[in-house]
Amino acid sequence: MIVRGLRRAALLTMLPGALILTMPGAYAATLSPLTTASGPTPFARCTSSAAPDAMLYPDAEVEPWVAVNPNDSKNIVGVWQQDRWSDGGSRGLVAGYSTNGGKTWRETAQPFSACAAGGPSRYDRASDPWVSFGPDGTAYSVSISFQGVGFDNAVLATTSTDGGATWTAPKTLIEDLGSPKFFNDKESVTADPVHAGTAYAVWDRLESPNGNPRAVAHAFAFTGPTLFSKTTDGGATWSAPTVIVPTANRQQTIGNQIVVDPRTGTLFNFFDLILNTGPNGADQLHGLNVAFTKSVDGGATWTAPRIVSSLNSVGVRDPNTGADVRTGDIIPEPAIDPATGRLYVVWQDSRFNGGRYDEVALSASDDGGASWSAPARVSAPHGVPAFTPSVRVANGAVGVTYYDFRSLSAGNTTTLPTDYWFTSSAPGGAAFANETHVYGPFDMTTAPNAEGFFTGDYQGLAALGSSFASLSVRANDANTANRTDAVFTVITP
Repeated sequence: MIVRGLRRAALLTMLPGALILTMPGAYAATLSPLTTASGPTPFARCTSSAAPDAMLYPDAEVEPWVAVNPNDSKNIVGVWQQDRWSDGGSRGLVAGYSTNGGKTWRETAQPFSACAAGGPSRYDRASDPWVSFGPDGTAYSVSISFQGVGFDNAVLATTSTDGGATWTAPKTLIEDLGSPKFFNDKESVTADPVHAGTAYAVWDRLESPNGNPRAVAHAFAFTGPTLFSKTTDGGATWSAPTVIVPTANRQQTIGNQIVVDPRTGTLFNFFDLILNTGPNGADQLHGLNVAFTKSVDGGATWTAPRIVSSLNSVGVRDPNTGADVRTGDIIPEPAIDPATGRLYVVWQDSRFNGGRYDEVALSASDDGGASWSAPARVSAPHGVPAFTPSVRVANGAVGVTYYDFRSLSAGNTTTLPTDYWFTSSAPGGAAFANETHVYGPFDMTTAPNAEGFFTGDYQGLAALGSSFASLSVRANDANTANRTDAVFTVITP
C-alpha cells in the first residue's frame, strides 16, 4: 500500500498516579503448554489468480487475532490469514476455536473468499483478519476481500453464535468495483462490551490515481480517510459507511482500532495518522503519528484527531544481512482498563536509541485522552530490534507481547533467530518488570516473504480473567512445506 513506502522515511516517565519503568525481569510469568491452533490448510485444492512473479506459501498462517467469549472463558476464537501470497493477502481466512481454554483447537474456513464454502466468487483473496466477542457470546469477524488480479475489493463481515464453529453468510460493509482509484484497508471490528448486538467496524479507504496495491505503490496525490460502520442487530445489517477522520491530499490513516469504555460508552478510535502536507502544530506533526479520536454518542459524531506521540519507526531489518522484515511498524495497538478507563497504546519506535532500530514504546492516559504520559520503552533493551507489540489489560495488569532478535549472534547470516516475549506491569501500570520468554528462537527467514519476512502486521492478545490469551505466529525452521503455525498459550503474570 502507499504507506509502506513511508516506513523508512525515556526509561522513566511520570503518569498521573502511576510510574512506568522498564526494568530487568524480577520474576517470570507462568505459561500454559504451548499448543498449535492451526492445522492443514482447508484451501489446498483452491486456485487463485496471481501476477507472474507472485509466490504462494501454502499451509502458511500469518497475522492472527484472538478473542475470549465473555460468557464462557474456555471458549476462545482466533482468526488468521491462511496460505499467504507474496504480493498481498491470502487464499482466505480461517477461524480456530477452542472449548477447553486453548488446550485443543478445531478450525473452520470463514466465508470471505472464493476458496471457502459460502464465500464470494468475486474475491479470491482475503486479508486483515479480526474477531471480537459481544456480551451475549456473539462473535463478529471482518475481512478485506479482493482480487489477486483486478481492482475489486470490499470490507465484509460475518458472525458466529456457536463459539466460532460456524459463520453466517458475509455482509458487505463497502465495495469498490472496477477502479484502481480505491482500496479499503486494515479494517477491524470491536463488539460493544455492554450492549448486546452492537459492534463497530473501522478501516481506511485509500483514494488516488493509483490507490489500489495492484497499481504503482508511490503516489504524489492520495488521501486515506477513516470509515466507520455499525451494527445494532447482531450483524444482520450494518450502517452505511461514514467518514469519521477526514484527510487532505497526501494524508492518510491506517491501523484503525476502536476500544470502548464500558463505564461511559465512550468509543476511542486509535490509528496511525500520516501527514505529508499541512502545517505543523501542537496536534499535527509531519510523518507518522499515534493518534485517536473519540465519540460519546455511539459513533454518530467524533472529535477531531488528537496526537498521542510521533511514531518514529525506522522499520526492521536483519541486523546482519540487512534483509527486510515486515512488522507492525506502522500499526499502533491500543487497550483500555475496563474498571478504570485508563487508556494504553503501544507502538514501534526508535527514539530510545537515536533512531538506529525499533523498540516497543508505551504511553498511557488517565483522563480520557486529554493528556498522555511521555513514551516509555517497555521492551527489554538488548541493542536489537523489538517489534510487533500487542497490549491488553487483565484485572488491572497491563500485558505486552513482542518479538525481538536478542538470540542473533554476530556473523550469523544464514538464519535469523527470533524470540517471542511477554512483559507486564502490576495493576495500575506501576512497573514493567516481569519479562517472560514465551517461545523461540525460531528462524524468521522461514516465514513467508511479503515485502520482507512476515508473520503479520499484528499478533493476538486478549484478557482472560487475570491472565492473558496469546495467539501468535511462529515459523517452523527450514520447513518450506509448512512455514508457519499459529500457536497459543495462556500467560499468567
